[in-house]
Amino acid sequence: MPFAQLGLEAELLRAIAAQGYARPTPIQAQAVPVVLQGRDVLAGAQTGTGKTAAFALPILQLFSRRPRTQGKAGAPRALVLTPTRELAAQVGASIDTYGAHLDLRCTVVFGGVNINPQKSALQRGVDILVATPGRLLDHAAQRSVDLSGIEILVLDEADRMLDMGFIHDIRKVLALLPGRRQNLLFSATYTKDIRRLADTLLHQPALIEVARRSAAAESVDQCVYRVRKDAKRDFLIHLIEAGQWHQVLVFTRTKHGANRLAQQLVRAGIQAAAIHGNKSQSARTAALADFKRGSVRVLVATDIAARGLDIDRLPHVVNYELPNVPEHYVHRIGRTGRAGQAGSAVSLVGDDENKLLEDIRRLLKKDIPVLPVPSFKPKVLAAQPERKPHAPRQPDPTQGHGRPRSRSSGEPRTEEVPGPKRNSRPRNRPRRAAGNSR
Repeated sequence: MPFAQLGLEAELLRAIAAQGYARPTPIQAQAVPVVLQGRDVLAGAQTGTGKTAAFALPILQLFSRRPRTQGKAGAPRALVLTPTRELAAQVGASIDTYGAHLDLRCTVVFGGVNINPQKSALQRGVDILVATPGRLLDHAAQRSVDLSGIEILVLDEADRMLDMGFIHDIRKVLALLPGRRQNLLFSATYTKDIRRLADTLLHQPALIEVARRSAAAESVDQCVYRVRKDAKRDFLIHLIEAGQWHQVLVFTRTKHGANRLAQQLVRAGIQAAAIHGNKSQSARTAALADFKRGSVRVLVATDIAARGLDIDRLPHVVNYELPNVPEHYVHRIGRTGRAGQAGSAVSLVGDDENKLLEDIRRLLKKDIPVLPVPSFKPKVLAAQPERKPHAPRQPDPTQGHGRPRSRSSGEPRTEEVPGPKRNSRPRNRPRRAAGNSR
């Protein structure tokens, strides 16, 4: 069915059409009408199925039609909690896109950047606030955000937030919200912890599940090559060059391994960059932007990028090393084959990773075909450039404005990636308050 049959306003339909979307995805078709009815929702869908629009569209519709029901003027009416800065920025960008013809404000707050511009933005007023848990609690502690007017709460990628240890921060946030509100919980997987959270948070929710639990996208062609650990680099180079791959996301287990592999690919004449938690904010933003526009051919990442990265039509994902947690495999390969597009996921499996592969197969409840390794000639790498001694690192004046947080009680800054900064917007776009820090 077309989007018009979901009961959306003409302004939203115009914005959707401008993005080239003709029909809603299954999660959108099921969730939008239910959210518009004011019901709580427990929604499970594979990553890449359009779940952001599934809550963004009805929230924009509801707020454009009905007046504020509680709280002070200018206080946020909807709160979207996300696990990472990168995902928060992407959700904010989606709300901007869909609300381009509506007079609604949206802003994003997350850690790792100066808190003062965010305070200014909140003081100017906001309708929809997208936040990571730790920075939101920073604002609450400094009384720069008023959550008394929240009418709709969204927990996006709730399973990821629980995996990252945010349950205590989530409970602190819930204690600051009014009891009367609509709650929407979106999760890629249904675990016992998610069910437990849903039981305490949701009131007679509509259960929406458009994918098998912990399922990998059916549009992703998966395969395994059994490759010795010391031959993986050369075989990866062969795959990229022989297959003429122009855009591939490669996953490693460690930050050091990501750096080393990216450097080796560059020495082989393949444009590559690494993205992980130890990279500076500007370096991570630049690497992701270069990858999206094609000036970087290979992006080497740790599991920081397994959730939340939205890369249109990404054709290839390579598991250079299998993840220790089998569910992370599903999230990794979910970066390709998004929204029905075809994609391929290749895993290079060493002898020491046999148990990890079996765990993944058990989770998927299906076998992954093992392909024969073709003969290839290792490529001679260019000489490693001599490194110059680094000057002592100076403290970043934009950091440290929030409260210090431990890994167990706050958002792990080393595992967050901000989105690109926007410097302008069309005249009719919804007003984005300053200090969004993208």
